[in-house]
Amino acid sequence: MPRYIYPALPESEVTPERLYRERRRFMKQSAGLVLAASLPGWSGLSLAQDKPASWKQKLPEAPSNNQFSTQEPLTDQKIVTSYNNFFELGTRKRDPSDWGHYLQTDPWAIKVEGEVNKPGTYDLNKLIKPEQLEERIYRLRCVEAWSMVIPWTGFQLSELIKRLEPTSRAKYVVFETLYDPEQLRGQRRDTIDWPYTEGLRMDEAMHPLTLMAVGLYGKPLPNQNGAPIRLVVPWKYGFKSIKSIVKLRFQEEQPVSSWQQLAPEEYGFYANVNPQVSHPRWSQARERRLGEEGRRKTLMFNGYEEEVAHLYQGMDLEKNY
Repeated sequence: MPRYIYPALPESEVTPERLYRERRRFMKQSAGLVLAASLPGWSGLSLAQDKPASWKQKLPEAPSNNQFSTQEPLTDQKIVTSYNNFFELGTRKRDPSDWGHYLQTDPWAIKVEGEVNKPGTYDLNKLIKPEQLEERIYRLRCVEAWSMVIPWTGFQLSELIKRLEPTSRAKYVVFETLYDPEQLRGQRRDTIDWPYTEGLRMDEAMHPLTLMAVGLYGKPLPNQNGAPIRLVVPWKYGFKSIKSIVKLRFQEEQPVSSWQQLAPEEYGFYANVNPQVSHPRWSQARERRLGEEGRRKTLMFNGYEEEVAHLYQGMDLEKNY
């Protein structure tokens, strides 16, 4: 697999957090969430209709969840939306923002299959319950040793899984990204065996930190960040947080994800952030926080060790990388 060299980012001002927080406080005082929750199309879990409603017009203002949020300064929004890995749109960091406008995300449906009692194809509106949407500020750590701090809007994946009612045979959840080379120009090249897939063990998927994100910075997800819906697993390297999801499959056997298939000696199934386990071509002990000078120490499980370490008790994390 070729090694891509990316230019260093210039020093950027910290996100105008004061302005963002003031806006958040004002919006929380409004009745936007109550009004949005009363809109049609949000009420229950049902199969997609012929003409699904526009979901972007119904993204309500979500309350902040301080229990799961870091208090670290946010990464500049311009960096978050312009420095991206989304190989479906190209391998350069600027390709997703340059070419993402070709992706049509509205309407959107997700197919559910496998070991589940409620399979089918669901309109995105029917999968999202506005009362479950909240903002969580998470660290994002890329396997390439750079990191960000991002305010996501989303809902716990566990809440959706409960509604879909997986069977006792469901041990893993497999996610699949849209495959459409007409819209996603990066899929015209054999960089990866498309479509892109990722997977989680069921206990990882059900963990309260695991988020299905539909927005960032209080707005719907930009296409380059994985619109209209993506996974966010903050204690794992970023490639596990699959973008533009169109399929969920529940299965008994452990899946082989796209990067694991492409380079198994470099990208394991678990991909937990671990400063003690180096990538074969670079150390993971330190990271570059975009927008900051220098490097900082990488935290075990990206700083979420207290919450998730029990999931891997007794496992050899060097073998299960």
